[in-house]
Amino acid sequence: MPLLHKGVALAAGRLPKVVKPRAHALLDYAVIGSCLLGGALFWRRNKRAALGSLICAGANALNVMLTDYPGGKYPVIPYKMHGRIDAGLAGLTAAMPRVMDFAGEPEARFFGAQALAETAITGMTNFDYYEEVESRGLPDDEG
Repeated sequence: MPLLHKGVALAAGRLPKVVKPRAHALLDYAVIGSCLLGGALFWRRNKRAALGSLICAGANALNVMLTDYPGGKYPVIPYKMHGRIDAGLAGLTAAMPRVMDFAGEPEARFFGAQALAETAITGMTNFDYYEEVESRGLPDDEG
């Protein structure tokens, strides 16, 4: 699976940066929701996977809440830094089955798929959006 992750990261880095801040915020909330759902679904049969999923949801939610963009509540983190943290959180998500010691169990596949989705979202997001808008003197249509 790590080779697949590297391939997706490489491909995502070459994709056009089409995701703007508002769309990225919606995708962030979808990631958080899927992690929360995973935590709920795994709770009865695999507490370690459930806890890992809830940790990922909390880490992503904290990143969203503290970012200066349309989805954030407390604008502490610049949008560009949010992107760097997103990349780290994708790695954390991919590593969670090993960290929580359930790598050989079926629930581990969820974390691999989740990490791939997070990597693709991060790779397709234009984290320079606000700098480009400012340098061109354009109105910010993203909020």
